[in-house]
Amino acid sequence: MVNLVRYNIAKLSGKATYHLAKRGPGSGGTYPGHVFTKIGGYDSVSKLASELKTGAVLITGTNGKTTTTTLLIKLMSNDVDFRYSYENNILNSIVTSLLTQKGDLGIFEYGIRNLTYGIPDTVERLINPIGVVYTTISQEHAQVAGVKNPFEDYYKAKKLLSQAMTRGAIITNADDPRTAFIGIEKSKDVNINYYGIEAEGIEDSNAETIECPKCGEKLIFLKHFLNHRGYYQCNCGFKRPEPNLKLVNAKFGVNKWILTIKGEVFNYIASKKIRIDLKLKVPPFGFHNIYNTLASITAYATFTPKSERIETTIKKVFNNLDMSFIPPGRFEVVNIGGKYVGLGQGDNGDALKINAMCMKPYVEGPLEFIYTTPDEKEDEIFKDHFNVIKSMNPKHIIVVPGRKSTRKAEEYFEIIKKEFDNVDFYPLSYDKLDERIDKLTELAHESDYKYVIMSGCGEEQAMWEKIKIKLKE
Repeated sequence: MVNLVRYNIAKLSGKATYHLAKRGPGSGGTYPGHVFTKIGGYDSVSKLASELKTGAVLITGTNGKTTTTTLLIKLMSNDVDFRYSYENNILNSIVTSLLTQKGDLGIFEYGIRNLTYGIPDTVERLINPIGVVYTTISQEHAQVAGVKNPFEDYYKAKKLLSQAMTRGAIITNADDPRTAFIGIEKSKDVNINYYGIEAEGIEDSNAETIECPKCGEKLIFLKHFLNHRGYYQCNCGFKRPEPNLKLVNAKFGVNKWILTIKGEVFNYIASKKIRIDLKLKVPPFGFHNIYNTLASITAYATFTPKSERIETTIKKVFNNLDMSFIPPGRFEVVNIGGKYVGLGQGDNGDALKINAMCMKPYVEGPLEFIYTTPDEKEDEIFKDHFNVIKSMNPKHIIVVPGRKSTRKAEEYFEIIKKEFDNVDFYPLSYDKLDERIDKLTELAHESDYKYVIMSGCGEEQAMWEKIKIKLKE
């Protein structure tokens, strides 16, 4: 039972803190939520969340959370007032949004690294969502604070965010066996809307095979789209479910992509199925953002109260989309005087592979790879990175410390040098960020190559975004 006096004091204190605190990315920071929860307790959070007459939608996954949330916000902004948070992936960020914004619907990004640093079952109980959106689940983020956590615990944490749901809908990636299995397991309790790819000519031949989430045996992949995503089946009977919304055709140009998307999605608000048939013109935003596009459109079609306007709104948003929707620091190809420089964060194997795929359509000659390395105890990340580097077959490689350890960066450099003849090492200090930014910008500007990719580990926003700005200037 919530003490109303304590609850009201917590609300007043949280709102007062909000007006005093410096605003954080997307949600106004996390401290007001911390103050509210400290004073009111967890039961007060549950009461606060119940003020959302429609309910809350939570977005989670290993990669693509922020972009999917950003696109969903763009779509839903045309239809209804709502409360939202993104980039700050903790409960206090959600609480801050509940305290300081207006609207009957909530759209909240929630990242979960493991059961210690995330409390998914508690968040699900307190927020009581009507929807959970899953992007993809892979092993890249199983390492937290320098400690390698069991992937089973990481996967369990993701599942817990929706495990107790008895209402609403789950939106999940049919092409990812792990997220698809979550949908299959929950199909008896809530509605499931799957999204996926059924277009020709975009298969990835250099991808991994993973264990079946149902029985643990190796999955049989009939097609690969990106690492462990694709068409799959297992001898135990587990297989890829049929997507409710699917990409059925894609035409890729240097300046514009044309995506054909079709399907039938269950709209939870109207309690009916909605047919969708779209042809969208989008910027060349990278293959991974096709999945983010499908996830956001499926979530929008599931939860918008304006079901009669779904196609009109989707076309309005995506046909007028530019690269500004990409979060700061994410990969982008910049044209500087006829030289194409692709740069951005690639702090795990999946992310760097996606960046390489974004760069490949631009490359029509010798390529230079400016690689920023992982740190101590991140050999698995380097192993994945090295496979991506080899797949790009660069003519010249520059190795730079992406994290704190220059010694470890040099060790990675020695490994790369055994495979490639033309490799240089720049021991740039992690602590002298401005000097490192200036040097990396200079290396790209003065490169002898028309095609340059600069990616790997590093500060997700500070370093990459500043280099982008300097290059564009």
